[in-house]
Amino acid sequence: MAVKTSTRKRVNGRKRVSKQNKLINVDRAVNTLKSTTTSTLSKFVQSYQAVAVFMFSFAVLTSLSIFSQGGPVGEVIFNVIQWCFGYGVFALPVFFFYGAAILIRDRDTVKAQRVLVGTFWVQIFSSAIFHSLIHSQPLSLSSGTELLLNSGGHISAFIVYPLTNSVGLQMTHTLLLLGLIMSVLYMTDIELKDLIGGIQAIIKYIYKFIYAFVLARRESNKIFIEDIYKDNDNEETEEKSAKLSTKKIKQKESNVSDITDFKEKKTTITKPKNVKNKVNNKTEYKLPPVKLLKSGSSVSTSKKLLQETASDLTQLLKEHGVEAELTNVVPGPTVTRYEIELAPGVKVSKVTSLSHDIAYALATPDVRLLAPIPGRSAIGIEIPNRQRKLVSLGDVLSSKEASAESHPLNVGLGLDISGKPRLLNLSELPHVLIAGQTGAGKSSSINSIVTSLLVRTNPDEVKMVMVDPKRVELGQYNNVPHLLTKVITNPKKAVDALGWAVSEMDRRYDLLADSQVRDINGYHEKYDAGLLDEEKFDRFPYIVVFIDELNDLMMVAGREVESAIVRLAQMARAIGIHLVVATQRPSVDVITGVMKANIPSRLAFSVASTTDSRVILDQSGAEKLIGLGDMLVVTASNPRLERIQGAWVTEGEIKDVVSWVKDQKEAVYNPAVIEEQKKTQTSSDQDFGEDEELINTAKELVVRSQLGSTSMLQRKLRVGFARAGRLMDILEAQNIVGPSEGSKAREVLITVEEFESQNLPSVEDNQVNDEKVVTPEEQESSDDESWFE
Repeated sequence: MAVKTSTRKRVNGRKRVSKQNKLINVDRAVNTLKSTTTSTLSKFVQSYQAVAVFMFSFAVLTSLSIFSQGGPVGEVIFNVIQWCFGYGVFALPVFFFYGAAILIRDRDTVKAQRVLVGTFWVQIFSSAIFHSLIHSQPLSLSSGTELLLNSGGHISAFIVYPLTNSVGLQMTHTLLLLGLIMSVLYMTDIELKDLIGGIQAIIKYIYKFIYAFVLARRESNKIFIEDIYKDNDNEETEEKSAKLSTKKIKQKESNVSDITDFKEKKTTITKPKNVKNKVNNKTEYKLPPVKLLKSGSSVSTSKKLLQETASDLTQLLKEHGVEAELTNVVPGPTVTRYEIELAPGVKVSKVTSLSHDIAYALATPDVRLLAPIPGRSAIGIEIPNRQRKLVSLGDVLSSKEASAESHPLNVGLGLDISGKPRLLNLSELPHVLIAGQTGAGKSSSINSIVTSLLVRTNPDEVKMVMVDPKRVELGQYNNVPHLLTKVITNPKKAVDALGWAVSEMDRRYDLLADSQVRDINGYHEKYDAGLLDEEKFDRFPYIVVFIDELNDLMMVAGREVESAIVRLAQMARAIGIHLVVATQRPSVDVITGVMKANIPSRLAFSVASTTDSRVILDQSGAEKLIGLGDMLVVTASNPRLERIQGAWVTEGEIKDVVSWVKDQKEAVYNPAVIEEQKKTQTSSDQDFGEDEELINTAKELVVRSQLGSTSMLQRKLRVGFARAGRLMDILEAQNIVGPSEGSKAREVLITVEEFESQNLPSVEDNQVNDEKVVTPEEQESSDDESWFE
């Protein structure tokens, strides 16, 4: 027979299996709970915002509980902290507030976990030091709660008592102090040498303050004693002066009867006064104080960031198979240069091909490589800083380098890559070409140069001519005594000013030849020594010509502007005329090869392409700049590229300097600056024996068609061959067309834009013509008055 199995056993078996499944689910729940708590705690500790909020709120709650304002929760927290640290409960909110401030300020360089743990360690060691100092004999845990609460608490007693019994009290103090220092370093995440440097700086500052205070006390005592002696001397001098005044009055009464001609007496008295007034007018001018220029921002690059970037850079080079060693880090206001040396056998091209990879790895917009650094066997990698430092012109002009320079043409440019002030001497350049795209900082550099000249020079030493076709950049310098004429905004007047500069250059060279000197410095020395006749020679000042936008002038009168600039650039150095030319279109049409050959000094700002950089600097590099005053400088004395962060001047600072200069002296303009070129033009335009209307018509036809053909003039003007040839010769004499090339058409030398700008009358010409309108009555009266002529 078959044996039946009971279903109860099966049920019991099923129940046992179900119980095991339930136990397994509980274990899983506990494990998931542990994992979630650990993950949330790790995320909480790693988040600087969460840790900062926790530390700030805990410090606020502890502070309120100290004053019994924290409620029951605050009371419990206060009792627990007081049991642990005793009087250290009053220092705990301060440490937690400081830790929260560190997390908010240095969130990029400091880890939240280190700050939180380090704050607790600082609290423990500071309470232990306090506990060991207030008792000559250490207190054990069995001393009682009241004694421990009135000192450092139970945790301090637990640390101090065994240490004192084992190594002694003095060694205990030393160990606790070392522990406190290590806790502070762990909390703030700084190095020991930086902490020592900060302590040294604080000690030096305190020493200087005490020294200055002692000196001030000594000087005040000296002044007080001198005032006492002066009072006694004044009493004696008053008595003597009273006696002398009575004698003089008697002498005057006796001499009045002897004077017969009072006018001669007056003239003899007034003449020396006028001479003194003239001398005082020259010496009365005071330079603007440098305090009118504000200082820039004091943002310093974090050493922790520099170390992290250096480690990332070396790791990147290793990953790409480049064996190199980081030798130096040069932090600057805008970029930081990392200098590396390659191992033997490693090609430089391996590093230069990694520029995009370095920029990608370091999350920077662009990286500039110097391979190699001029004069050194190292490669420089320039990486932009995350926080740029604002470089102010006040920082440059108030530096030691600026005070050591005495030449009037020394101007503040900015800070170099190592943070040192950089000045340029315009007489050594001797001419500057400034180029870059819109918004790169060209006008700001011109403003810094002009402001430097206003702050450092006297109007009798340096004069300026400003050309501003944009009408908005340099107009704020109007009525400044350093200007020879108002700021020129009309391109035709700018051409006249350049022509005047050329004629002034010729005049000065004639004076140098007559005085038998070579340059302006020798001429000034000879003139100041009184070796030159003041009636024949004058002490001419330096002249700086500023052109803010060369492109507009080249469009209006390219040939005349280029010839004037080239002639000044070739010859004007020795007689003190210097050019500062700026343009935002660095193309071959604007910056011609002849200009580049005669203007060796260039300031290149950020440009769009490598082609533009080559036009300015004859090499690439300007396309890697990051704008806002970041520039590459090449001078005649230093042909190697130098990266400089340009100085910034605000409009308020410029207004303060300009108002100061205006108050010191009034502007005296020279009208010949914008009239000289007109005279030369009118003298050259003579009657050619031909109808002026026909000449103008022929001129317009040739220029607009850009075809210098005699047969074209025959057809259009319906004239014979001889007359058309004569018209073409007239146009050649007026520099409209070039010379004859046989059967080919002549070359047209001016563009349509130049022709239209020459024919458009300026606003000043219209005003002059309006002023010269004469009524018929006035003409009849003038004819009646001049009948005798």
